[in-house]
Amino acid sequence: MDHTNHVRLTTSELTPAFLEGATIYGADDHKVGKVDHIHGAGAGGSAVIDVGGFLGIGAKPVAVPISDLEFMRDEDGDVHAVTSWTEDELKQMPEHRD
Repeated sequence: MDHTNHVRLTTSELTPAFLEGATIYGADDHKVGKVDHIHGAGAGGSAVIDVGGFLGIGAKPVAVPISDLEFMRDEDGDVHAVTSWTEDELKQMPEHRD
């Protein structure tokens, strides 16, 4: 997916209402997971991403700083993010527990 023409979210849009459910694309531009929920507020918060699994089953939740994700909106208005992490790197992170 070409993200160059996608509109980056502003700091004020880095809220659970905008970010939860967003698809995350990894370093290789493949889908690596979805944002399950957000801890904290704005760029200083963290996103809990469900990585791996199929249709939400068997996914591993990992927490990453929101600042490690570049959130944007595509032509249809759907929010997604890109990161330099690969799916394998995310899977190696400790499992997040609420």
